[in-house]
Amino acid sequence: MTDKQTLTVSSEVEVAVDPITAFNAFTDEMDLWWERGYINFWSDGSRVVEVRCESGTGGRIIEVLDDATGDEVFVRGRITQWEPGVRLAWNTDFDDVLTEVRFEPVAGGTRVVVEHTVPVGGRDAGGTAWSRVVPGWFGSWIARRAHDKRESAELARLSLVVSYERPLAAMRWLHETFGLGGSDGVPVSDADEGHQWIEFRVGDVAVMLGQLEGPRAAPAGFEPWVYVDDLESHLDRARARGATIVSGIEEYPHSHYVAEDLEGNRWRFLQARATMG
Repeated sequence: MTDKQTLTVSSEVEVAVDPITAFNAFTDEMDLWWERGYINFWSDGSRVVEVRCESGTGGRIIEVLDDATGDEVFVRGRITQWEPGVRLAWNTDFDDVLTEVRFEPVAGGTRVVVEHTVPVGGRDAGGTAWSRVVPGWFGSWIARRAHDKRESAELARLSLVVSYERPLAAMRWLHETFGLGGSDGVPVSDADEGHQWIEFRVGDVAVMLGQLEGPRAAPAGFEPWVYVDDLESHLDRARARGATIVSGIEEYPHSHYVAEDLEGNRWRFLQARATMG
C-alpha cells in the first residue's frame, strides 16, 4: 500500500540493451516475447493469432482474433503515455488497473520497471499480470533475441497440471531442487498462498501447479517425465536438497531416475539427447 487511496504492484528486470532498444523490443516485438500459453490471454486463447502494440498515445494493446489482417480484436489497454526509451503507460479496458513501464538506463543496459496502480475500490481482473510475466518473459526474450529465429513460439499440444496443497512452496522447491522453471514472480514467502496460477515451461510444454482439492492419492497414477542435460549431476543436486529418491539411475530401457517432491508427487528424470531443445 502506498497510501489509503491506492494499491501498487510492481516488478523489474535488467536487460543488456540500451533503453531505446528495450522500449522498441517491448512494443514492436510484443508478439514474440509474450508466451502463447492458452491461459496467457484475456480473450479466447484458442482464437488469438497475434498480440500487437499500436504505437503512440491513443494506441491500443490488442489481441487479434482469428485473422492477423482482420478487424476483430480484444483490447487489453489504451496507451496514455508513449515516450520511446523512457516510459509507456496504459489504462486497462477490462478492469481498473493503470500500468506504467519505465526504461531506466543502468550500467550495462536498462532496468525495466513495471508498476500497476489500482485505485481504492478498483477491480483487478488480471491487469496486474504484466508485473508477474515481464521479468521472465521479456527478460528471456532480450537475452536470446539476437540469435532467435524471430517466430512466435507455440506451445506443445500437451500441458500438464500437478496439484499441491501449497503450490507456491512447491514451485520454490521444484526450482531449487529439480531446477525446474524460474523464481520470477513467485513470492518468497507463503503469505500469498492464494495465488491463482503458477506456470512454467519444460521445453515447449507448459507445466502448471494447481491447488489440491481433497485428499491426495498416493502415489499418483501418473508421473511427469523430464529430460535433463546431465542426469548424474541432476540426481546429485536433487539428493543434496532433500528429494526422496525412489530409484537411482537405471540404464534400461532408458537412463533415468525417479524422485518424489515435497508433497509426494513422483517425477521421472531422463538423460536428454544432445539434439533435444
